Amino acid sequence: MQLRKLFCGAAAALALAAGAAHAQQELKFQAMPLGSIWYVFAASFTKHIQPALPAGAKVDVVARGGGIGNVILVNDKKADLGFANVCTSVWAMQGEQEIYKGKKYPDVRALLGGLNEVWIVGMLTEDYIKRTGNDTLEKALASNQPPRVIMKPAGSTVPPAVRMVFEGVGLDFDKYKSKGGQIIQVDVGQIPQMMRDGRADLYFESASPGHPATQEVSLTVPVRFVDLPEKSLAVLGKNGMKVHPMPQAFKGQNGPTKAADFGTNLIVNKDMPDDVAYAITKAIVENRDAIVAEHKAMSGFVAKDAWRPENVGIPLHPGAAKYYREKGWMQ
Repeated sequence: MQLRKLFCGAAAALALAAGAAHAQQELKFQAMPLGSIWYVFAASFTKHIQPALPAGAKVDVVARGGGIGNVILVNDKKADLGFANVCTSVWAMQGEQEIYKGKKYPDVRALLGGLNEVWIVGMLTEDYIKRTGNDTLEKALASNQPPRVIMKPAGSTVPPAVRMVFEGVGLDFDKYKSKGGQIIQVDVGQIPQMMRDGRADLYFESASPGHPATQEVSLTVPVRFVDLPEKSLAVLGKNGMKVHPMPQAFKGQNGPTKAADFGTNLIVNKDMPDDVAYAITKAIVENRDAIVAEHKAMSGFVAKDAWRPENVGIPLHPGAAKYYREKGWMQ
């Protein structure tokens, strides 16, 4: 009987260990909802990451989240890896900005950065401009005929960036609503149809060349990309974003558009095993050309600079640092 108990106990321990190992092989890749460029990027990355992991490993792309929430999910081990913005990664680690309410998220680490440039941009519909004569963002926001604003919900970097845009022109969301403005926050997949239905006048987005929803809106709705006001750009710059124009990439742009760049990095929890972090980093860097061939929006991704502080914002995971040292790119 004692032997049987010992055998059952050993079997249970082995089963538990096997379950833990299996769980370790299932990596949740936090992206954004369907229709977002991060979801598309994540699907592409997964094709290269999965073969580099141990046999039987599986990477699941999670079709929700955003630049703010992904940092929290990875920090709290509710996701294994995810895309984030350079600015939000820094804000979260340091507990800065109202969006993190002073709480710090110190357990995130970067694998690589400089993946692509992502700008906060605004698009006014030509119908709104024709109705009101407000052909700049500053005029529109200050108008007694304020545009109906549409953007992604909380969890995305867009709402806090728009709050900063508003701050630059002396507004906040409550003040805007009190003077008749409307702010609509919905999942990105709903935005193009709502724009086509004429239910919004001003679309704010975190856009880069090829961004699916921005592309769809610009091709199916007459819109005009408008420069962000200089005072708004100053506020964004003070809050960790890189102020430089978004080059002409969409219908509705008549040239570069004054905007600010969030930056994009790939983050993991500090407790990810070093060999896994190493394998993921290597798989992405060494398949850089194949990934860029699929996604022109990542053409600015320079593999040998992926570790640089200005591109990641936060400390590197030791497994990623090991890879970059082996390549001779960092000391």
